[in-house]
Formats: sequence, structure tokens, C-alpha cells
Amino acid sequence: MLTNADCLNATCPPDLKRRRFTDGAGLYLEVSPNGAKRWFWKFYPDGKESRLALGRYPDVSLKAARLARDDARKTRQSGVNPVQKKMADKLASSTSSEATFEAVAREFQKKQAIGWSDAHASRWLSMCKRHLFGHIGSLPLDTITVPVLLATLQKVEAKGILSTAHDLREIAGQVFRYGAQTGKSKGNPAADLRGALQPITVTHRAAILDPMQAGDLLRAIDGYQGQPTTRAAMQLSALLFQRPGNVRAMEWTELDLGGEQTGEQVAGLWSIPAEKMKRTKTQKINGRPHLVPLARQAVEVLRALRPLTGDRRYVFPSLLKGDRCMSDNTINTALRRMGFEKEEMTSHGFRSMARTIMAERLSSVPHDVVEAQLAHGKSGPLGMAYDRADYMEQRKQMMQTWADYLDQLRAGAQIIQIKAA
Repeated sequence: MLTNADCLNATCPPDLKRRRFTDGAGLYLEVSPNGAKRWFWKFYPDGKESRLALGRYPDVSLKAARLARDDARKTRQSGVNPVQKKMADKLASSTSSEATFEAVAREFQKKQAIGWSDAHASRWLSMCKRHLFGHIGSLPLDTITVPVLLATLQKVEAKGILSTAHDLREIAGQVFRYGAQTGKSKGNPAADLRGALQPITVTHRAAILDPMQAGDLLRAIDGYQGQPTTRAAMQLSALLFQRPGNVRAMEWTELDLGGEQTGEQVAGLWSIPAEKMKRTKTQKINGRPHLVPLARQAVEVLRALRPLTGDRRYVFPSLLKGDRCMSDNTINTALRRMGFEKEEMTSHGFRSMARTIMAERLSSVPHDVVEAQLAHGKSGPLGMAYDRADYMEQRKQMMQTWADYLDQLRAGAQIIQIKAA
């Protein structure tokens, strides 16, 4: 058994790495040649020697070291490894200051942003800043109860933005799940809020789905008296039925308008880079471009447009800032000017119009071919990875068939109906 004097006078010869002075029941004082002294308790979990550090002498006295040893022995007798318990306690202590909702949310977003698209990562954090951080951001995760989180989401719900409230519940759930995985939270109050928010009434983007009304729309577009680039953008939206953002950001370098007409086909092609497509960040980096065959009518529209914007980067440049593409509201504004209300037709509605009318009127076009041209993801978790079917020949035929059908709709009436603005 050691005495206080033994501890005070204990030294280690310079030719040794360390020297141990045994007290009892596994407790010993380890002394280094430089004079540093540390308390350890030795025990044998699973038959192998292990030791628990109890502190430095004289900060931890002989009496305090013996008490710490006794506490460790009780922990061991209860079936818990005292070394592992100490590590867990240290982790909990070190993370307590970092376990606020905002700190964990930012940490989670930073990790996930590697795989998210830049737009999604930015929007995710922006929603947290706007709606969550100001109310629960400074609170430790384990202090945020179900009623507290619900009250925060109901503030958003009261503003009438129900879809945002539901998105925020999902975001909060992601933060709490990550908190549980990293030892900063024990529960997920967001999971208990299913059904607590007002349900969302899903409304689809307005689109003209009747062929006769589509003919009215096409004739109105041809007679549009605004900017010729806007008219051309609407014509190509109908012919190509790609996402409005892709149409607006079309670049001349992405287009191949060369090639002679062969029968009813033209060697026109629009190659949309993968990074411009609605995909995950990994798919944007590693994916193939989305190819859009151009029917004869689409090539004619683009060739007529080349003298106007062919010296620019974008096919549809902004009138205010030539180094940018057309704004996202230009086509919708043009539709309103022609008398088509927002409940009747939108820029995104050209996609629904093509998909619906082709399914109902052009039944010879296979569904998978239409979906491929719409750039919709394949069904199933591995669909995009293993289904590499391009249907390029079928898509070329489909695009020309669709363009010819639109010509028929356009010629369906001899008198163009002018709608009241």
C-alpha cells in the first residue's frame, strides 16, 4: 500500500520508459523519467489486461484515486466496461455544446451536400434559416419536444404555405435522425407529427390537353406579336416538350442543325449536358447528356432564329442581360398576353400536353419512348443504373410524328380565334 510520502517521492530512472508503484486492488501510480505521474486502475475484461486512466498526481490525490478505483470496480461489477463508459461520457460532454438544432443541421447539410445537387443543398439550408433556426436553432436537440416542433411548423402552416410546412417536417426529421446516429439526440419528434399538419391538396400545373384547344394555342403562338425569340421559344416548347428551364438555357453549341432531309427525318439533334438535367449531383457529374432529336419543323424554327441570336451563347438570350438566358417567366407572361390564363396553360404545361395527347391520339407511340424523351427516371431503385435503353430510332420517328401532328392541329381551323386579353 502506498502512502502520501511514497507518491510524493516516487521517481523513475532515466534508463526506463516508466515505473509503476502499486497500491492495491489494481491501482498503481505510473511515473515517467520527466517526473510526470498518472494514476491507473488495471482490470481484466474477457481475460485480457486493460487499464483505466484516473488522472494526474498531485491533481488527483492518493485518497481520490482510491475512491475513483472503487467507483470503477462498481461499474465493472454491474457489467459495464469502465473504459467504454468513460469514453461515452467524454463524447457526451464534448458534444453537448454542439448538439443544438442549428449546429447539427449545418453539420448534416455539409455532409450530405457532397451527394446533393447544389440547388437542393442551398434550398435545404435556406429553408432552415428562414423557418427553423430562428425558433428552435439554439435549442439542444433533446429539449425539442413534439409540441415545440409542432408549434414551429404551425407558424409556417398559418401563412398558407402547407407544402413548405410538410417539407420542413421532413427536414427536421433528417436532422433528428442524424443527431441520434451521432449520439446528440435520443428521439425524433418529427416522426410523431405524421397527420398533425393540414394535408396538401395536390394541384397539377395547368395544361391544355384537348387537341382542338391545342390547335387554338398553336395558332395563337404563330400569331404572337411580341419578341420573335419568345414566339420561337413557345414553338419549340410545343415541338420538343422539354423542361422550361432546359428550353430557356438552350445553347447554340448544343445544337446540330446540319444534315439533309431524308424522307421524313432530319439529322437534327439537341444534346443537353448532364449537368443541366434534373438529376442528382452524381448523375450530373457521371451521367450522359440527354439527347433530343429535332424534327424538320424544329430545325426550321432554329435556322430562322440563328440570324437573330446566333452570335450569342444562348439561343434565347435575356433582353436585359445578354450574357444570361431568357427569364423563367417570359413564356408564362406571353401566354397571359395571348389570353391563356394561369389556370389554363403554363410553360411547363407543354410537357403534359404532349404526353397526354400522344397517349390518347398517337397510340402507336410506345409509352417507354415518350418517357425517355421526357427524361423521366426509370422505375425502381436500380432503374437508372441498369436500364440504358435510349430508343433513339423510335424517338426520332416519334418527334417527327408529333411535329406533323401539331401541323394538323394548327391547320384544323380556317379562322384563328383571338382571345380577349
